[in-house]
Amino acid sequence: MSSSKNNEKTIPLRSEIKDQHKWDLGSLYADDASWEQDLKKYSKTLEKIPAFKGTLGKSAAALADYLDFFRNLGLLEEKLAYYSELRETEDEGSDTARTMTGKFAMLAAKIGAELSWAVPEIQTIPENKINEFLSHPRIKDYVIFLKKLLRYKSHILTDKEERILAMHSEGEDIANQAFSVLTNVDLDFGTILTKEGKLPLSQSTWSVFMENPDRTVREKAYKAFYGCFNAHKTTLAALYGGSVKQDVIRARIRNFPSSLNAALFPDNVDESVYNNLVSTVNRNLDPLHRYYRLRRQFLKVDKLRPYDVYVPLVPGVTKITPWEDAVDIICKAFTPLGNEYVSTLREGLLGRWADRYENKGKRSGAFSAGSYSADPFILMNYKDNSIRDVFTLAHEGGHSMHSWYSAGSNPFLQYNYTIFEAEVASTFNEELLFRHLEKNADSTELKRYIVNKRADDFLSTLYRQTMFAEFEKRSHELEETGTPLTLEVLRSEYRSLISKYFGEEMHFEEESDLEGLRIPHFYRAFYVYKYATGISASYALAERVLSGGEQPRKEYFNFLKSGGSRYPIDSLKIAGVDMSSPAPVEAACKAFGRLVDELEKLL
Repeated sequence: MSSSKNNEKTIPLRSEIKDQHKWDLGSLYADDASWEQDLKKYSKTLEKIPAFKGTLGKSAAALADYLDFFRNLGLLEEKLAYYSELRETEDEGSDTARTMTGKFAMLAAKIGAELSWAVPEIQTIPENKINEFLSHPRIKDYVIFLKKLLRYKSHILTDKEERILAMHSEGEDIANQAFSVLTNVDLDFGTILTKEGKLPLSQSTWSVFMENPDRTVREKAYKAFYGCFNAHKTTLAALYGGSVKQDVIRARIRNFPSSLNAALFPDNVDESVYNNLVSTVNRNLDPLHRYYRLRRQFLKVDKLRPYDVYVPLVPGVTKITPWEDAVDIICKAFTPLGNEYVSTLREGLLGRWADRYENKGKRSGAFSAGSYSADPFILMNYKDNSIRDVFTLAHEGGHSMHSWYSAGSNPFLQYNYTIFEAEVASTFNEELLFRHLEKNADSTELKRYIVNKRADDFLSTLYRQTMFAEFEKRSHELEETGTPLTLEVLRSEYRSLISKYFGEEMHFEEESDLEGLRIPHFYRAFYVYKYATGISASYALAERVLSGGEQPRKEYFNFLKSGGSRYPIDSLKIAGVDMSSPAPVEAACKAFGRLVDELEKLL
């Protein structure tokens, strides 16, 4: 952070961040001008599309010609989209970057509309003929892509209907875009007075304030933060309600029985997997309630408040971890994965894969953006006084290495793994980091801190994300059964859930149920459940890899290299875990219970 007068610290401008601390998008484009040149090239592909129409069923060679064109178009689209979107996340208030993403989105929607006939045309190729095509040498790299596409046959509409939907696609993300701009750019959360001076409150610094040992600081930050959301609550409810409505409409247009079914269909995940997660976690809420009781007792507060749930239970453990030290720590933790994995990740993180620190207007949180023809980029808002961010770096590094192995092992049209699988690779890394830090803790106090940290992470990934998943399921079912998603309906549903999950120990603030209106992942419907299934699978895999020798490690790398060549349930089975069964979720809940037991002893 930059300093100013009166000991008040401010968030730096993008221009004040050192170049070596920013990502280098050069593997995508050297500069904005190069991107503009490729955008013109992308625009010219419109001229080539009509020549393919009506030819796809003539022969395997004709179909292969189109698929070659479609693959090259996809490679170009990915580069253009990644560059413009990453540039926009650097500063969401930048007109230049926002104009770039807008220009690309408009052109992509136009090209999508012009290509809308292609999938229906492939679907109409007679079954015996398409099966013959699939054995042709030129179709080899497209077999899996085509089989997945043919699975959608009952959900594909006519040429004209598909064209209308493609033309409409550009406007479908407006609710998400408006939410992002409102919460990351327009909302001003102010500053909070601490013993270090006045510090800016933002979505990125929120977690640091919630970890502050001074309860008064936490309370002020919590009320200022939610006070800002409270002032815009009706707008936020309308945006989320609109997003849910879009999900329901899309599902109905595509002839899916529900929006949940539509969301799970691409991954070939049965609704029982989603429902098993929710029901299994609901059967295992006792360890969660025990943890909140332990937290209230240890903090010595009469009533546990929402701003008491993130502060470390071990006071006085201050851990300053500069970026370079964090990279060294996680690389040591990943030693069981071998030299190639560790050296590749180290080079990327110490190089220019990552955009390291917060700047004014930068998107909050963290993500990894892996692409086929460029580096896997990582957005961070790293703070060296939060060990949580070391775990976040390990998490995003898991995504990036998953992308690295997937892109190196598959043709373009089958390299993209699903989010279901992605959240395994990321939380697997967190589990390795936790075990490394616990084993090498140089004091009882540090071990207490690390176990507390792991319990909090397990809680937020398994229990909290399942609560989010339950809220998403409820909100979509309400919309589908004709109940308008008003502000009061959404608040009521969310309050009932937080009351169930937090239990009797928690005493909520009036604004606490507004949390359901500030979660960005809700604008990607039925996404968050994959965090919970991911940590359940990763826990089981970490047990196998760390205790089973070379074969389990080899099977885990087969999973990383699988990419999109299999559906997620199948790719995880080759690594040794069956997520169609509730057993991994049950085991993860039991693991959390053991963490609570250990904390009780340590404290």
